[in-house]
Amino acid sequence: MDDLSGRVALVTGGSRGIGRAIALALAAAGADVAVNYRSRTAEAEAVRAAIAGLGRRALAVTADVAQAGEVARLVGAVEAGLGPVAMLVNNAGISEPVTLETLSEAVWETTIATNLKSVFLATQAVLPAMRRARWGRIVNVSSTAAQLGGIVGPHYAAAKAGIHGMTHAYAAWLVQEGITANAIAPALIETDMIRGHARAKPERIPVGRFGRPEEVAEVAVMLARNGYITGQTINVNGGLYMS
Repeated sequence: MDDLSGRVALVTGGSRGIGRAIALALAAAGADVAVNYRSRTAEAEAVRAAIAGLGRRALAVTADVAQAGEVARLVGAVEAGLGPVAMLVNNAGISEPVTLETLSEAVWETTIATNLKSVFLATQAVLPAMRRARWGRIVNVSSTAAQLGGIVGPHYAAAKAGIHGMTHAYAAWLVQEGITANAIAPALIETDMIRGHARAKPERIPVGRFGRPEEVAEVAVMLARNGYITGQTINVNGGLYMS
């Protein structure tokens, strides 16, 4: 397993929930971590402080990762403050539950931009440094909605399913260059996104409870350390979907 000490990680949507847990877990494993956020400055600063408390360098950078110019600014700030990004966790996303009657083109486009386009933009932005170093880890946070449809709607499921295809393509392209690309597909992890959803009930999960963000974070750290796993989707779902 590779040593993560001193390597730089960028976690998008890292101010809370799964992103926060992953940022802290990577720092505990020895990484220096940049926490990206869009609007929750106080929460992002709290994560940055917690990472610093673990003895690692940390940075909190606001950016809308659905916008190419914002992503370029974000990656530039991370490179200037911490160094080239060696590990990218594409975690930023939104969830807007709809019915078939209320699913609009605007909701579709916003969801695809935030949950799928952002993965493309951030990956493209960090790849030059990874390819120069011939070492990199790309971890994309998807969802069991990509496999089962989920409880949010077709817009969300389509975006998450697109992440799986993108992961496969990058993994195949980069397999000879020391760069891995994998996805994690969680289900009903106890976060703000789940707490506000009426259909999100623990009894939907075979193990009978919601997952914890830290259980997803453990997998992200494993994927960052492992150079032989690539092109895979790791399911963290309490038995909801079995592959």
